[in-house]
Amino acid sequence: MKKHELLFVFILLINPVFSQDLPKNEVVEKVRNYRKANEHALLKEYLALLSMPNIATDSLHIRKNAAFIMEMMKKRGIGKVQLLEAGVIADSEFAAPPAIYGEVNVPNAQRTIIFYAHYDGQPVNPLQWASGLEPFKPTFTDNSLDKGGKIIPQPKENEVINPEWRIYGRSTSDDKGGVFAILSAYEALVKSGLKPTANLKFFFEGEEEAGSPHLGKILDKHKNLLQSDLWIILDGPVHQSGQKQVVFGVRGDVNMSIKIFASKRPLHSGHYGNWAPNPAMQMARLLTSMKDENGKVLIDGFYDDVTPLTESEKQALAKIPFVDEEIRTDLGFAKPEGSGKSLVELINLPSLNINGMQSANVGAMAANVIPTTATAVLDLRLVKGNDYARQVEKVVNHIRKQGYYVTENEPTDEERAKYPLLARVTGKSGYNAQRTPMDLPIAQQVVRAVQSSSSEPIVLLPTSGGSLPLFLFEKYLNTPTITVGIPNHDNNQHAENENIKIRNLWNGIETVAAMMTMR
Repeated sequence: MKKHELLFVFILLINPVFSQDLPKNEVVEKVRNYRKANEHALLKEYLALLSMPNIATDSLHIRKNAAFIMEMMKKRGIGKVQLLEAGVIADSEFAAPPAIYGEVNVPNAQRTIIFYAHYDGQPVNPLQWASGLEPFKPTFTDNSLDKGGKIIPQPKENEVINPEWRIYGRSTSDDKGGVFAILSAYEALVKSGLKPTANLKFFFEGEEEAGSPHLGKILDKHKNLLQSDLWIILDGPVHQSGQKQVVFGVRGDVNMSIKIFASKRPLHSGHYGNWAPNPAMQMARLLTSMKDENGKVLIDGFYDDVTPLTESEKQALAKIPFVDEEIRTDLGFAKPEGSGKSLVELINLPSLNINGMQSANVGAMAANVIPTTATAVLDLRLVKGNDYARQVEKVVNHIRKQGYYVTENEPTDEERAKYPLLARVTGKSGYNAQRTPMDLPIAQQVVRAVQSSSSEPIVLLPTSGGSLPLFLFEKYLNTPTITVGIPNHDNNQHAENENIKIRNLWNGIETVAAMMTMR
């Protein structure tokens, strides 16, 4: 990159006044005008997509989603629309969820960019959603429900759509919002008489929320078709400050389950308390041994493999708006973990989180018993340098050091009689972290494009707190990735009451259009 270009990017990042004087991006203006004239039709299509259940293990509905998206692509004139299959899942009669592919070739284009989003969503428990909400019945509200928002009717065709309204429903943000923004941006360009500056390819995955177990196979099988200069990932939110952000890396992820065994049947807590071992108490002690009161992981070697941030990455972190106190107040807790480190510092370290624990019953179903088992599910987030299998093994070794006999199977009677501390540990396949150098010329072009779609300075984030299997794109295709989020940060992704602010949808379309036409 030329010196004056670097200076331009630097000024944008440190001087919010300068950003107000940016020349208008004519592409963004035309795309915005098209959206304003067609937003009811765009939303109607989006709501239809949201209405289809999309859990990766639900093969019937997943393929209905895929068929719907393929029709969206064909309607926009995208070519070579097809399913990329991984084949039948092991020990199952069902095929793995397919990826969806399409392409647009631009005469004289010098590069190819692939836009990625995923169309599957997290599993849902409808009973956990707020009254009046159904996960697959998109619902409008006049504000966030957490801030007193009320459910409102779906806007009529002649009604002005308030960009501060929200749409609630599974995958509104994660990640059908990404699919919608990508395809709507391309539509707006074409209908406005504008051309992309690169050949475009589209790739929509169908099992990201299930850990992308077949993505590597799809990428390897179709590597010639998927050649490109860059993958742009539409997933994750904008920065907590509300500013748009460009993210250069993601954490890796792996889950593991720990199940502790005691008596073979539940026991009366009066008759056997103080004598029979209690697996819930054993689990509490074991988990407590893994982290201190400040959140530092105490497992040997847990942080040893971390690849340090570069100087440019450290400088980017230092420029990120500090919003920790606002977030802490909004979430309602008194003191964060991390011994004074900021949120953006901590997401550049590996983490160990307890996703859930279970042992007997609580509430109305509670009984005076000593449970037979206790189970905990751990979520290990990884940063560049960590290997997911090696990180799991560190945890297993720690469990052994606490005196446990560790097995991957249900314990036998002989094992029960021999070992006083008995744990079954099972783990899913995981994936490693990925980080793209911030100084790549094409990365800086993305930065300029996203900045051109915003009147405020954008945020550059070396690593996102969330996880995506982006290392696979480097492993199988040797292609860098950059992530650009769309949804509001308070979107409840992965949880009940998932939502997206309509303003973020509109801004997302403009962001994608700017990247499709970047120079």
